[in-house]
Amino acid sequence: MKIGIIGSGAVATTLAAGFIKHGHDVTLGTREASKLAEFGKANPKAKIGSFADAAKFGDMVVLAVKGTVAENALALAGADHLKGKTVIDATNPIADAPPENGVLKFFTEVNQSLMEKLQGKYPAAHFVKAFNSVGAAAMVNPSFKGGKPSMFIAGNDAGAKQAVSAILDQFGWEVEDMGPAAAARAIEPLCMLWCIPGFARNDWFHAFKMLR
Repeated sequence: MKIGIIGSGAVATTLAAGFIKHGHDVTLGTREASKLAEFGKANPKAKIGSFADAAKFGDMVVLAVKGTVAENALALAGADHLKGKTVIDATNPIADAPPENGVLKFFTEVNQSLMEKLQGKYPAAHFVKAFNSVGAAAMVNPSFKGGKPSMFIAGNDAGAKQAVSAILDQFGWEVEDMGPAAAARAIEPLCMLWCIPGFARNDWFHAFKMLR
């Protein structure tokens, strides 16, 4: 599959390396190509271009930028390049403010997630929330004593969620489909919970698991 990744930070590059590892073709989109110079040297199979280049290239698109710039990044990617495509939304609506007692601040309200807002602006794309509730170090084929971790996903399009679930299976995750886009209101705050052990005890390698 051709994967276009919008972003140049740790999440974007980690996922890009994971897609390449599993045989996919990858183009990373960035506003500053210099940020990806070292990654490009280490991963010569990856192509590097603009946000629009990445979105146009991908059969599937990954949005992996700071939540505060997500709307702007998609605008630069171009609505026409996103039309009809699955968009993995790995963003979180983290405010530009320090955490209080280890708890991050969000700029969204409890009754609307960032993904819902993005889906509303780009109704022809098929957003699926994923990869937002774990750190980059554990995103690709993580190894935990408790077995495969759970990835909670949400989105309005069943086909898009099926496509993302196939990727998550490749990446070593058990998929927990929480339903339509509105469920992202509950999934996005998992980022807050995931970060607390990190801020409190410098424990940044863990994940959630659904038990029955």
